[in-house]
Amino acid sequence: MSQNDKYPEDGAADESSAGSPIQYFAAQAKVYPRAVSGFLRQFKWAVLIICLGIYYLSPFLRWARPGDLPDQAILIDLPGRRAYFFMFEIWPQEVYIIAGILIFAAVTLFFVTSLLGRVWCGFFCFQTVWTDLYMWVERVIQGDRNARMKLDKSPLGWEKIWKKCLTHLSWLFIGVITAGAFVLYFNDAPSLIRDIFHGEVSRTVLAFIIGLTLSTYIMAGFAREQVCTYMCPYARFQSAMFDKQTLIIGYDQARGEPRGKNKGSELREHLGDCIDCSLCVQVCPTGIDIRNGLQIQCIACGLCVDACNSVMDKIGKPRDLVRYDTEENIELRAQGHRPELHLLRPRTIYYTILLATISALMLGALLMRPDLGLNVIHDRNPLFVKLSNGDIRNGYDIKIINKSYETKSFRLVSEGIEGASLAIQSANNDTIDDLSVPPDSVGHFRIFLTVDKKHAQDANFQFKIIDNKTLASSATRTIFITKIGD
Repeated sequence: MSQNDKYPEDGAADESSAGSPIQYFAAQAKVYPRAVSGFLRQFKWAVLIICLGIYYLSPFLRWARPGDLPDQAILIDLPGRRAYFFMFEIWPQEVYIIAGILIFAAVTLFFVTSLLGRVWCGFFCFQTVWTDLYMWVERVIQGDRNARMKLDKSPLGWEKIWKKCLTHLSWLFIGVITAGAFVLYFNDAPSLIRDIFHGEVSRTVLAFIIGLTLSTYIMAGFAREQVCTYMCPYARFQSAMFDKQTLIIGYDQARGEPRGKNKGSELREHLGDCIDCSLCVQVCPTGIDIRNGLQIQCIACGLCVDACNSVMDKIGKPRDLVRYDTEENIELRAQGHRPELHLLRPRTIYYTILLATISALMLGALLMRPDLGLNVIHDRNPLFVKLSNGDIRNGYDIKIINKSYETKSFRLVSEGIEGASLAIQSANNDTIDDLSVPPDSVGHFRIFLTVDKKHAQDANFQFKIIDNKTLASSATRTIFITKIGD
């Protein structure tokens, strides 16, 4: 009997008993978060305003730099191959600094998560901040939870059309300024804004603005909690950083159960403090019931805490039936013991040591990075040239990196090879003893090294540049070739 023939009877039995066929999948139910007030909600508004203010205004900050260098405080100059962050300037060769910053940020996130749970998700994540902003716009135009649900169920009419259109136009406007602010980090902000208003923006910039506008519109306007639940990898591996002392959103079952509706003067001795009003569910941006325990969808935003506290205030019960707490303390309270807070534990100590090590390495790399660098590329075709007198000549492309903010003059020497002489091919009157490199730039020079026939042999040696003023130097090793193969 085939697998397809095996199960019709079971399915038929279930269908006849339940009156409907088995449904293995259900459509995603739309979440209609309700407005709530309280300390955590106010804190979220403050974080939102600060984060959006930093994001939108940072490109307009100025930072004085010498010469013709850009004065934008935070700028990623792709054509100039530089990244500027206030007093720091990062060159392409210093990509390790970017890697260090990303590693530091990741470890910091892990450290904070081990202590405070998903506070990043609930308050500081880009998806959370912009979704919060989009939901506020939707609430202002369409009304709170019940009004939005009623509007969605109502037939198409003038009120529904203008409210929906105004909502989506507002979302698109936020998407446009969000995308516009992003591209400002890669261009001079005042110049790009002027070009945008004059219609002189490049196709690349325009494509980025359109793409980022649509992604913001879709992610914050439609995907919302599904990004946190299905798309974000952080929700999947966060449990590896949790332990019993990690701060989470918890429901006090010992105090709240059994639940029961509040009947005014009706005696509640046999019932817990939870009156089953479902307000904690209604305010949740991901639509979960925290009373069922911690779930992967929970982003620890704390809105359910504010909602429950407001209800407890109304019915005259103590606050914090739903609260930030640790799993260990929830168990201790249920057993009648005093809760404890353990900040120092192996997990947090490891993260602290790791963060201190990364910080020290990054600080050392920034403070000790040289202002001078030398790169040498040997000619590949031809590898060498035999002159008429029997001498051997090799060609090299020399790049001198001058990270200082003044023009430098350098002297080039070769070390570790006998009978060598240097010559330069230059149209700028540069000589071997006077190689001029402008400030904050890379000097390119074509160099020929010739070895007399008595000393000509394959050899490893080094080129060395010496600052004619400060005598600072930099060297790099390369090869001298006299023959091909053996």
